Amino acid sequence: MVVAASAVVVVASAAGTMTALGEDGADDRRAARHDAPRTDPSAAGSAGSPLPSPSVSSATPSGSPSPSASPSPSATRKPRAAAPARLYHHPESQVLDWVRDHPDDPRRAVVESRIASRPAAVWFADYAPETLTSRVRAVTSGAAAQGRVPVLVAYAIPDRDCGGASEGGAPDLDAYAGWIDRFAAGLGSRETIVILEPDSIAQTGCLSADRRDARLAALARAGRVLRAANPKARVYYDAGHSHWNSPAHQAALLRQAGAASSAGVFSNVSNFRRTADEIVYDRQVLDLLGGPPGLGAVVDTSRNGNGAPADGEWCDPDGRTIGRAPTLDTGEPRIDGYLWVKLPGESDGCKGAAGEFSPAYAYELASSS
Repeated sequence: MVVAASAVVVVASAAGTMTALGEDGADDRRAARHDAPRTDPSAAGSAGSPLPSPSVSSATPSGSPSPSASPSPSATRKPRAAAPARLYHHPESQVLDWVRDHPDDPRRAVVESRIASRPAAVWFADYAPETLTSRVRAVTSGAAAQGRVPVLVAYAIPDRDCGGASEGGAPDLDAYAGWIDRFAAGLGSRETIVILEPDSIAQTGCLSADRRDARLAALARAGRVLRAANPKARVYYDAGHSHWNSPAHQAALLRQAGAASSAGVFSNVSNFRRTADEIVYDRQVLDLLGGPPGLGAVVDTSRNGNGAPADGEWCDPDGRTIGRAPTLDTGEPRIDGYLWVKLPGESDGCKGAAGEFSPAYAYELASSS
């Protein structure tokens, strides 16, 4: 089976934050499980404590597109202008907590400079609607005060991870609609990036046809609600990764989920696929998706510095490194950003509890690059 990409475990009821640094160009860590049986992280991190980013869980195998030697038509289009603001570095995360609490640890300097100092996504993966709006608003207002762009991950779709390691989410789609309404209410009015439900589209193979259609309709509604609440919100939809579903199959699902009316797609969340492969794949998906020429893609480069393991291992595999640093200025047509969605050092469940920060794992990723 092809492993899904996100494996996050909910660690707290507040909005989870992840800060990371990446400078290596190869990205391979988005979903720790896209090449293995896929498990969705139960997002660990929340308001006060950062939610761990997802790892990959398994999905139906998909033919991975072979990278084309020549650029796709989209590659010739004029790149979108670089965002005027820098990415927001949220002051709360598991790695920052560890750095503050271990001033004398010999690994501290490397972990702090190469991971903790970098902007990363903030996960909202627990179903706690009563506090959701205030937690989202705390992040967006903090970013607005600094004139920077926050990256938020909405991760509460029902049947999340198809019952895998990251199972959880809202109890049903009606509850999910209310959760999204509350999430949207905290978005403010400034530029914000929303990573909408990692693995939710690429992993629909585990659902019956009726449940799949209902999920895609719920995601289409979610995109409309988020954009209506904040027209400057850039909502990106799940494109899986380059070794999961074929571009044509993924584009068809994305179209049904309303992605052609969004900012575009994201790929490689919590996985380890190389950035170059993701760029080729994402452009193929965007070409097949259709929609306005401004649609773009963002790639999770948090752990893909050495690419994916040859054996397809998805759970905290050895020999991985952090990837390219987070940025909204990639220099690549239709690639809007390299983001750290999965925070390096947050375990997929093998070098620590799923979603929890492992200083040993973080040091391995940071010192190997």
